[in-house]
Amino acid sequence: MTKWHVLQEMQSLIRLFCLHCADKETLEQLDQMIEDRGSWPKARSLFEAIRLKNLKAEQRSDRRAEAQYCFEEVCAKTLYNLAMQPAPYDPDTLYWIVPNALTLARELGLSPMDVVVITDPPRPS
Repeated sequence: MTKWHVLQEMQSLIRLFCLHCADKETLEQLDQMIEDRGSWPKARSLFEAIRLKNLKAEQRSDRRAEAQYCFEEVCAKTLYNLAMQPAPYDPDTLYWIVPNALTLARELGLSPMDVVVITDPPRPS
């Protein structure tokens, strides 16, 4: 899978979740950032902002928000890593996008197939 496929799938997932999440701010920032390759190095500071939101969600035991922010965190980390900047996040970061997307879909009451159809679309037979 190329980085362009990863970005396309990540953006499709972000747009799906944006329709169902109350807090759209950082989802929308991620969506815009994907479109602007020059902004990818700023994904580290976006990750830090998302992490603070996630810590607050943990303190109030808001599982839905935690699932959202965990998904957003791996998206921000992936963008930063794709920018080829110093001090990258762990190389396995992008492999957490789908599991975190499935967790968020479950918390939002969506079908796991909503995620699967984006990340593993049917192939012509």
